[in-house]
Amino acid sequence: MKALVIEDEAKTAAYLCRGLAEHGFVVDAASDGESGLGKARAGAYDVVIVDVMLPKLDGWAVVSALRREGVQTPILFLTARDDVADRVRGLELGADDYLVKPFAFSELLARVRSIQRRIPARSPDRLSIADLDIDALSRKVTRAGRAIDLTSKEFLLLSLLARRTGQPL
Repeated sequence: MKALVIEDEAKTAAYLCRGLAEHGFVVDAASDGESGLGKARAGAYDVVIVDVMLPKLDGWAVVSALRREGVQTPILFLTARDDVADRVRGLELGADDYLVKPFAFSELLARVRSIQRRIPARSPDRLSIADLDIDALSRKVTRAGRAIDLTSKEFLLLSLLARRTGQPL
């Protein structure tokens, strides 16, 4: 699983990245809303964990922009803003969950897993890695434009490895 942490406090970001990595996540981080929004738009993440109070662009604006653009990646707000109105706002903007700091890492992990269970698993129809293209619908593979003939098992194995890039298997 791939996670994006958008957090401006360096110690909290390092703690989150280390903890998620220890639990099998491939983690990217951004220290401000602007770069976090760019990474969220460009990357295929399984979850985005975002703070509200960020430099350059606050978390509200990041989540609003992502949802407005149709990005369906699960989002968890992790913030010190604990008013009911803030929690309601975060959820109404499109966040899937809202956790208040200070927090227990075990609860954060449980909430991330809970979000993942609620989201239907969907594999992309097309995968590309460098010059390798895998079309899951037609079950065809090309490399540098040339077709590669694979058995069913070879195709399934290649697809699995491509979908799990960066994860030990």
